[in-house]
Parts: sequence; structure tokens; C-alpha cells
Amino acid sequence: MWIPRVRGTIKRRLLVNYRVDPEVVQKLLPAPFKPKLQSGMAIAGICLIRLEGIRPRWIPSALGIQSENAAHRIAVTWSEGHREREGVFVPRRDSDSLLNQLAGGTLFPGEHHPAKFQVADVGGLLTLAMASKDGSTHISVSGQESDALPPSSCFESLEASSCFFEQGSLGYSVTRKPGILHGLVLETQQWSVLPFQVKAVSSSFFEDPGLFPPGSVVFDHALIMRDVEHAWLGAPDFVAGKVV
Repeated sequence: MWIPRVRGTIKRRLLVNYRVDPEVVQKLLPAPFKPKLQSGMAIAGICLIRLEGIRPRWIPSALGIQSENAAHRIAVTWSEGHREREGVFVPRRDSDSLLNQLAGGTLFPGEHHPAKFQVADVGGLLTLAMASKDGSTHISVSGQESDALPPSSCFESLEASSCFFEQGSLGYSVTRKPGILHGLVLETQQWSVLPFQVKAVSSSFFEDPGLFPPGSVVFDHALIMRDVEHAWLGAPDFVAGKVV
């Protein structure tokens, strides 16, 4: 999908990550995606991101928009001819921005569902809650910045986790049109993440037994990024499992 290149600041980006049974994840993925594995497990999660100063590059940052957004995502791989690719599949996006909601699927890839966010972010302590206006999706997470991943994580180090998620800059989002996925690329001027110690987390998506049978999904770890200059640009769509 072609979209005008936009830029701005990622004021805050929280990646809440789960390890999941690969066979369970595969049932959620359209062709041609397969789960990207880490220590034999699929990795899925939620990207909770505050964007500021979002605008086309020729417009001053003071005129840009700000928004709170949530994207459910699954790390995936796929083949394009003889080339192996990787990125993320995004089954759902939510936003408090009316512009994102109206322009999603036209000026921006993927539809954005209207949602309300409540955020307290002070001194490294963060509490965030999101509820979609259609009542189908809710998320809550609280915690603080840390200096290490939890010992139970399937990633052996922060560096390994950082590298894994940095490769997920290309995302494909569900649209209202069956079989059509819109592509979006995130470009960052620098990539730097810190561990985030989660004290409590709840997700209606990952706690849905119809999608994830009991025991098939476990919280793994979380990462946080702050004050990152970035740009968004479109990528070719997937139509019926093929890049066009």
C-alpha cells in the first residue's frame, strides 16, 4: 500500500511479549506466514506506543498529531521467491486518534479500532489501561524500568531480545477486505531498548481460551523504548498470500 512518508517521535513504546505454542499460533496466521521461533517457542505480544509530532516531513513538528495506540502482533517469517523474510503479523490495531481511525486502511495501513487509554507515566513507573469502544478488547499493564530480563524468559540476554524485535520493523495488518493485508515499515534513527519489569498484566486477547488453550501462552518479558525519532512508510500489500 502506498502512503505518504510520515515522521515523528516515539515518545514511549512498550513491547509486552508472550511465548506461545507454535502450533496454536500457526492457526491464527494467514498464508504465507509461519511463526518466528525463539528457543522453540512462537513469540507474540502487544505494542503499546505513544506517538507525538506525526506529520509529513515538510510540516513542522508543532503541527503534528499525537496518539496512544495498541497493536497485537505475532513475529513471523515467510518466503518471497527464494528470499526468506521476517516481520510481524498484526491481527488488530486500536487507537485513541480519530485521524488514525478514519484514515486506517486508506492513508495508513490497517484499520484502527476506536479505544480509550488511561496512562500514568512518571519517573520510570508506568501504568497503562486500554479498552476498545466496541467492548471486545482490553489491556492493562503496570511496572517499571529495570536492568535485566526475568530469569524465566526464553531469551538469554537483553541483546538477544533487542535483536529479535529490531528485525520486526515490517508489519502486515488485517483489513476489512478478506485476504488483503496492508504493509507498513518502521524506520528508527536509533534502536535502544531497556527491560521493563512487569508487576501486573492482563490481555483479553491472550486470555481468550478460544484462541489460546490453557497452558499454550505464557508472559515472557517486556521492553521499553523512549524518545525515538522515526518514520513510517508503506510496503507492498499481501493479496491472497502474495505480494503485490
